[in-house]
Amino acid sequence: MNVLDLFSGIGGFSLGLERAGFRTVAFCEREPFCQTVLARWWPDVPCYGDVRELTANRLKADGISVDAICGGFPCQDISAAGKGAGLEGERSGLWFEYARLISEIRPVFAIIENVPRLRTLGADRVLSDLEELGYTAEPFVVGAVHAGAPHRRQRAWIVAHANGEQLRKQPGRSGRPRWPETSFASEHGAERSVAYADSQPLERPSIARAQCRPWDTEPDVGRVVDGLPAALVEDELRALGNAVVPQIPELIGRAIMTALQHSQRMTNAGDAP
Repeated sequence: MNVLDLFSGIGGFSLGLERAGFRTVAFCEREPFCQTVLARWWPDVPCYGDVRELTANRLKADGISVDAICGGFPCQDISAAGKGAGLEGERSGLWFEYARLISEIRPVFAIIENVPRLRTLGADRVLSDLEELGYTAEPFVVGAVHAGAPHRRQRAWIVAHANGEQLRKQPGRSGRPRWPETSFASEHGAERSVAYADSQPLERPSIARAQCRPWDTEPDVGRVVDGLPAALVEDELRALGNAVVPQIPELIGRAIMTALQHSQRMTNAGDAP
């Protein structure tokens, strides 16, 4: 499954998804330090600089086919550390560029990440936009702790699947969406469906933490700062702070691949005599 990685940072999203069997076909990242990191580890993958200038036609002209889009759009206007402008803010408002690319490219899946405050400062609009584009969206909260990390780092995640038609309102559905803190990555596997086919939920995939790469113990953290120029340290720490924990998109990617395999088995069974 070919993935376009938006707001790529240092590639945490793609690192996790590629472990699950995805293939990164393009990045979109404008920060020079992050571009350097991406070029180091994905030398053959093109990187576009400004999401506002990226279009489906540009990708098509460059011979790039996309099945899924992933990305954590900027959180500064949503985060509690910001001024609370939400999606009306200059930076978090880049969600609308993300939505535009979904509309133009029509990927099968879109995977979206942001800070937990998105639940009350922008999620209604994000989910509404996906609905209008014809996507079924599943929101949930997963933290690094669920993937075995020694810290919480809770994040809001939305996994959307193209229906092929406008999403019909469910009876009794109103108000804000539920954002459960799921045991998605618990030892017992996923408890929520994160993929759909033909607008119907698939069998809930069981993705156990053991299927992820282990959480490596950080060596002596003094290496991060000792002997490095101050500007480089600042860039590195900012990039690390903005990065997603790769184990989470890995789990989401594995759940999607499992669901697709289940869907294919069901299709093949239906075709069997």
